[in-house]
Amino acid sequence: MARQSGTKEVTKTSLLEAGACIMVTKGYNNTGIQEVLEATGVPKGSFYYYFDSKEDFATQIIDHFDTAQTEKLKLFLEDRKLNPLERLKAYCNAGRKALKENQCRNGCLVGNLSQEMSDQSEVLRAKLEEVLSRWRGRFAQCIKEGQEAKLISSKFDHNMMAEFFQSGWHGAIMRAKTTKNTVPLDAFMTMMFDSVLKP
Repeated sequence: MARQSGTKEVTKTSLLEAGACIMVTKGYNNTGIQEVLEATGVPKGSFYYYFDSKEDFATQIIDHFDTAQTEKLKLFLEDRKLNPLERLKAYCNAGRKALKENQCRNGCLVGNLSQEMSDQSEVLRAKLEEVLSRWRGRFAQCIKEGQEAKLISSKFDHNMMAEFFQSGWHGAIMRAKTTKNTVPLDAFMTMMFDSVLKP
């Protein structure tokens, strides 16, 4: 029974990862279940064993992506070898590097789906907002620590600054995908670290 359960979990994870790869490239509406099945070799009947619908599939993809992204956020924002401001810079530098290496394509799955689906599916909109709110909380905590250490401006509330940081970063990623270069990310980082966050 344990082996069977493990096999089912592997199959489900395979479907989620394949779906995420396709969805970040093509979006929700242009992702076909058949394409996901062909990418994984999973029969159609098995898909509906794991997921009630395409919307349910996307919801679980978002959760799967959130788990991995949260680990990345923890890796950077809770790195006690760096001060809070350095952690935020390290996060941005890593994101810039990854996007550049990918020719400024794809970007963030949650960001992409937020633009595409927020007006089309209340279920997905609510899930995306839930995830983004948790991420914002991690930025807020890091900014708060920076304010307490006098390394980050205390002119504005840390939650407001985290909202501005997150919104600006996702907007810069969207622009980088459009311009096919990292100039928007560079502009964001310059303004954020040389002005907004500067004490």
